[in-house]
Amino acid sequence: MKSPPQSILLGTAGRLDRFAHLCGRLLGWFTLVMVLIQSLVVALRYGFDGGSLALQDAVTYLHGAAFMLGLAYALQAGAHVRVDVFYRTLSARGKAWVDAVGCLIFLLPVCTFIAIGSWQFAASSWAVSETSASADGLAGVYLLKSLMPLAAITLALQGVSQFARALHTLMQVETSASDTTSFRVATSQAAEKTTGKLHPLVREATVEASP
Repeated sequence: MKSPPQSILLGTAGRLDRFAHLCGRLLGWFTLVMVLIQSLVVALRYGFDGGSLALQDAVTYLHGAAFMLGLAYALQAGAHVRVDVFYRTLSARGKAWVDAVGCLIFLLPVCTFIAIGSWQFAASSWAVSETSASADGLAGVYLLKSLMPLAAITLALQGVSQFARALHTLMQVETSASDTTSFRVATSQAAEKTTGKLHPLVREATVEASP
């Protein structure tokens, strides 16, 4: 039976994982639309000697969204690069320690740095409602620039999920070890009580027979 802290950790991690999975499925459709638009741009250029800057900008927007917002889904799916030569040889407890320390020391600080550094960059674009430099380009450049802090936030949330699961694993291992120790102590005490109630000759023979 899970303790309340373990249930909270698993519940939090589960909700964040579902959010990342939903984003990943949505971004998959973004990728499909991006491929279709890019095919249309190529067909217009080489088949009809025409083109559209708005369509080209749309490909850039979709590609940026799929890449930046897909970071959290990639982390949830285990697609980020790691040193698996050492990680895969570790025990469940060792992997949990690597995940927890990695999130606290590397992932979350980097996400915080990116979010703070890009916030003013995106806010300035929103302040002037920045649009494309080309007259025929796609408006809403501020939306594209907003992907940077948004990507850092979603990646940090998935990092919190990974940290919660690592803590749950560590707590589960500690609980199992504590339960095993308690069981051994209780068994030993029960055996001592049972031996103490036996006839002296039987008790002596039992002690001599035990290893």
